[in-house]
Amino acid sequence: MSAEDRDMVESMMADYGMDVDALPYTAPPGDEGLDMSHEGGEYEAFEELAHEVAGISGWYYPNETLIYHGYLGCAPLFPTVAISLRTLAAYRQTHRVCPTFSFQAHTIPYRPYLTTQLSAAFDIYLQILQRIDQRLRRALKHDTPNWRLLNSCPACFYKLENEPDLGFDWLVSMDGNNSLKRWNPVIYGKNTRLDSRKVQSDFWIDPDTVDKFSGEVRAHAAMPDEDDTLNNDTVETNVASFTCTDRWKNAGPEIQKKMFSVFDESGIFIASCRHRFMLLACDMIRSGELSKYPLAIVDKLLATYGKGGGCAYDIGCAFTKTLSNSSLAPRAQQLGFRLMVGAFHGHAHNRKCQLDWHPMYIPGTGHSEGEGCEHIFSASNALARGTRHSTKFHRHQSIEQHFAFWNDDKYANLSGFMWNHYREALNSIQMLTVELSAIKAELNITDDDFPRYLLQERAYLDSLKQPPARDKISIRYVEALDELFERSLEQINKALAQARIRVDSSYVKLQHAEVLVAHIESQLGVEARWEIGSNEYNEFKMEARLGKYRTALDDLERLVVMRLFELSKLSLSGTGYKLRQQIGKALQRRSEAIRNAIKRYNIQAVALNPPRPKISWKDIADYSFLGEFDLLRHSRNDIRTDDWAKPAHREATTKYFKLCRAREELARLNVEIRRLRTFIHFEQSQVTTVIEDLRRSDATLGDELQRRWRSRAAINAVHLHRLDRIECLPGFSGLRGIGSTNVS
Repeated sequence: MSAEDRDMVESMMADYGMDVDALPYTAPPGDEGLDMSHEGGEYEAFEELAHEVAGISGWYYPNETLIYHGYLGCAPLFPTVAISLRTLAAYRQTHRVCPTFSFQAHTIPYRPYLTTQLSAAFDIYLQILQRIDQRLRRALKHDTPNWRLLNSCPACFYKLENEPDLGFDWLVSMDGNNSLKRWNPVIYGKNTRLDSRKVQSDFWIDPDTVDKFSGEVRAHAAMPDEDDTLNNDTVETNVASFTCTDRWKNAGPEIQKKMFSVFDESGIFIASCRHRFMLLACDMIRSGELSKYPLAIVDKLLATYGKGGGCAYDIGCAFTKTLSNSSLAPRAQQLGFRLMVGAFHGHAHNRKCQLDWHPMYIPGTGHSEGEGCEHIFSASNALARGTRHSTKFHRHQSIEQHFAFWNDDKYANLSGFMWNHYREALNSIQMLTVELSAIKAELNITDDDFPRYLLQERAYLDSLKQPPARDKISIRYVEALDELFERSLEQINKALAQARIRVDSSYVKLQHAEVLVAHIESQLGVEARWEIGSNEYNEFKMEARLGKYRTALDDLERLVVMRLFELSKLSLSGTGYKLRQQIGKALQRRSEAIRNAIKRYNIQAVALNPPRPKISWKDIADYSFLGEFDLLRHSRNDIRTDDWAKPAHREATTKYFKLCRAREELARLNVEIRRLRTFIHFEQSQVTTVIEDLRRSDATLGDELQRRWRSRAAINAVHLHRLDRIECLPGFSGLRGIGSTNVS
């Protein structure tokens, strides 16, 4: 309590005839109250004051009087410390804007009991706000099931009559994050604090609902060992199909998705719409990113939004199989639910996966990046410092407050999102149309060729087979023959001439090569040893070179991916100075390693017949180059003469699909702009009517709704101004005015 607040209390006491001077000086909480104790009688005096304050207006409890004058006591019956509502409101808003701002920051020097008192008062303050929100929702008829999910983002879910087909009726993304862990206090020698309170929020899917899907994921079938068979049957599984599962930890077997036992909750799994509104969340409890969490999210999404949904997930390719094996499969198929991967994460998937799951190649996605959860996590990560050691209730409370403010902020910027995306789509259409016209004229191709190129590339990747086990051993046999030739007696004589000491080492290597060759010959059933340069030798010699070529390519790809993630970490909010310095040094080392890997790759590429194209640093610096690794890796046949594989045609194909998505984005934004304008119109009409009704029946609640509506109306005025600006753009192609809806 500040000095001004203390003066107000003393003035209040004087107004009711209380003798302020007759009481001993009582150190109020705040800066002056840090050293209050029982020694000088301050505590007893303040307790007596609490009783006198309670008797001022005839109310039995002091908190009734305190709340009337704008204060909230820190104890339910006879508080000795009171905090002004303005202080609690200021802390609430400050903490929502800056999650790292905690209770401890309010008290200097730190006193644990003051933190406890402030926490208790803040809990009651939030409960009061929650009760007020409940009454307002009833008055506005916003208390129906799933009302928040159906109305949180009017651009996504406020459907109007006679809307054009957009391909997807709704687009969301989902993902897990392990920053918001909560420690088990038993681990560091403390008893678990009992707190049976639960946050009343529809953000959360409760653990019991999530656990219904825990037994629906089947164990992955064991892969057969390649040494168990030597038949010549080609393995029918595509080589590329295993790459995504190997690259993503959350796409692996359930048994591997473990978490340290020191955490009660190991993170959260969330879903957001394409405008980054937070929709749903569930706790990941003592585990990694198990499949039951996305299954529970998908179940709720399908039940709420119905047909025509699209969902981006960083392992959407692998999770599709999980979904098809679950109890949700019939409903998901009936409602036309479609999974995909995010635009950013998609570049880390193999090329075949990108053709099937990347948003750029899926009609109806527009410019939806599918990475809304990553934006949410970049802000919610700051909550981790304050929730890591809190109770389950306070952790949920803090996360819910953050998400509620996040959604308010996203609504305030919704028209800004549309303004930026509309201009971006118009610029893309204008630029790509000109570029494609020039490319099509130069290459003598049409728009019909680009989808055909994509089908040809997909057919080529589908045709790739794993080599038979016998061929793999034959390749190893050729390599062993080469090693045996290098360790021949002629080489020993050369070593003898150079240095006597190297003879023994060369002879040991010769013996090892002889044993290896004999072992492989017994496996293959070779009666006469292959001669260097024979037809059989030359056939598998090329396969051996391809193996070295792919090894060099894999090493290069690994370094490029590591460089991309380090670059993204370097610009991440919250990265400290020392960590930035370490990442900067690592990038310097990584750049040198990439240059060396490029040299090794080019050596192996030239050794092939026909030689593969060389790679330069400029190619590596191109972000889209990651999608080309799979074509380079699996090319046994020379596909460079095919049009779809030529760099110019591939670049033109990419531009074509970007142009298609930009046009879809314009069509979707035209619908969303009209939805938002209509939503604002009907919301204003409804709220104005409810305020007038409440002023006759409950004036206090009506005044509260009026106060909140002033802020909302100001935001809506900004929205309408931006929507007018969008409609004035030269390339605007949507319908103007208010639409009609069946929503009451």
